[in-house]
Amino acid sequence: MRAAQISVWLMLLWALAGCSPPPPLHQQQAYVFGTLVEVSVYGAPEAQARQATAAVLTRFDELHRMLHAWQPSELSRLNAALARGERAAVSPELAAMLRDAQALSGQSGDLFNPAIGGLIALWGFHADTPQSRVPDAVAIADWVRKRPRMADLTIEDSAVSSSNPAVQLDLGGYAKGRALDEAVVILKAHGIANALVNIGGNVIALGAHGDRRWRVGIQHPRQPGTLAMLDLRDGEAIGTSGDYQRYFEVNGRRYSHLIDPRSGWPATGMQSVTVLVAGERAGTRSDALSKPLFIDGAARLVNHASRLGVAAYLAVDSSGQLHVSPAMKARLR
Repeated sequence: MRAAQISVWLMLLWALAGCSPPPPLHQQQAYVFGTLVEVSVYGAPEAQARQATAAVLTRFDELHRMLHAWQPSELSRLNAALARGERAAVSPELAAMLRDAQALSGQSGDLFNPAIGGLIALWGFHADTPQSRVPDAVAIADWVRKRPRMADLTIEDSAVSSSNPAVQLDLGGYAKGRALDEAVVILKAHGIANALVNIGGNVIALGAHGDRRWRVGIQHPRQPGTLAMLDLRDGEAIGTSGDYQRYFEVNGRRYSHLIDPRSGWPATGMQSVTVLVAGERAGTRSDALSKPLFIDGAARLVNHASRLGVAAYLAVDSSGQLHVSPAMKARLR
């Protein structure tokens, strides 16, 4: 081959190299925790991305089977023992989760209260489809009088007991956030630097999407589509509590799964609350801390968020009015 021909071939190869396709975006979906889960991995080889994503989804399935509140699980077995007034041995992993949830409950003034599983069941939310029936008011008042709290639990090493037999644990407001944090650990262990994990609107970001941040939408609580867009930085998570996620209606009134433990009735002051959290255990905290802000209502939103250390939030109250903190406003697109 002549030198001129070689030169032409080299220039063509360089041109082709400059037009190489962008790094791949690998996405995989599953149905876990009663909701749609999506894991997106950017810029990693396909085989590596598939292996990492499979490990994440396998772990999600393990957590789902461990923490299910009304199907056979480690948590349901613990609940049965607590109802009998017995002390039960649990795995070190579940014991650590209960300690963490106990601390978050205390921080929220018991508005985040995983001990009211019996009350949630009474309202019919321990089913794939809500029962669409308002419970008897006397039965609701009886649960409120019993006042089950996370503080009633005694956790010694891996043994759990309760001073209140009304305590029935439901970690539905904790498990998704915990799963987000564990997903980040798993992805990093598989060499993944850039990913986005979405569990039914609870989202955490790892790295970035190429030369831009991961962009997510915040669901409008009453209309199709998004209320706002947000670019997540590395390690940030958003958690949303809304009355549009699990609810039923009777005589035109909406009853959601977000129950105020003080009254025993579903909270009605908000349509949705989204919080943005960064730092250690961002996923867990974003999931848990959106609940007390939703339950406590718009009038106490600013003070309650400050007390919980939540600087960035976006809320829609029962009348449809928007409440956006300055920190969140600076981040919305």
